[in-house]
Amino acid sequence: MNELFDVLNEKGEFTNRVESREACHKKGLWHKAVVVFIISNDNKKVLLQQRSAKKKLWPNLWDITAGGHVLTCEFGYQTVIRETREEIGIDIDKNDLEFIGGTISENISGEIINRHFNEFYIVHKDVDIKDVILDEEEVQNIKWFYKEDVMNRIKNNYEDLADKSGCWEYLLKYFEITK
Repeated sequence: MNELFDVLNEKGEFTNRVESREACHKKGLWHKAVVVFIISNDNKKVLLQQRSAKKKLWPNLWDITAGGHVLTCEFGYQTVIRETREEIGIDIDKNDLEFIGGTISENISGEIINRHFNEFYIVHKDVDIKDVILDEEEVQNIKWFYKEDVMNRIKNNYEDLADKSGCWEYLLKYFEITK
């Protein structure tokens, strides 16, 4: 599938240009991405996915619950809903989403130049792991982690976590605010 993204300028404004995923990553063009963390209703656990060994970036590492690139003509919240369903088979809707912030990020790995305007969301939902359907191209495992464990991993130089510091820092901030 040839995914198409809206190209943004360095201020996050639309340029009225659309490019493929490959072109955006090869040329380092700015585009949008989203992240969602599913947190248990008691606010004690975070559902994380383990990235597939086939992934070009951060294979086998633990990562956000779900997320991905915002397709052209799509809003961030729509992407969160779509990606959560595609990656882990969990249905959420717009009313489940709590927007907690956004950042810009640049990550260069080999020939991949990721330049993102990121949106971060939280969903409170108790999910039974045995009901999850993984997209094995994307995800090899999913697991509930106690929030203290995740916080310690973040503070310990992102131990066994994908190198997405902005995402993890917003999660830490969220936990601090919601104590």
